[in-house]
Amino acid sequence: MPIQRETETPGSVFASASSSDANSLIRIKSQDLFQLKREIEIEHAGRIYRLQLTQSNKLILTA
Repeated sequence: MPIQRETETPGSVFASASSSDANSLIRIKSQDLFQLKREIEIEHAGRIYRLQLTQSNKLILTA
């Protein structure tokens, strides 16, 4: 059974892909993450990180 991983497709953030894409990167558009917000929280390894979109359209990640 092939390993499944997630990759971006138009119309949705993720869709299934086969393990033949194992070395490819996943690209997520920032507008898909932020939607209509300027700030989101990301949970990683039990910690919460804040990703902010600045007025000059830059990204800031803080713990």
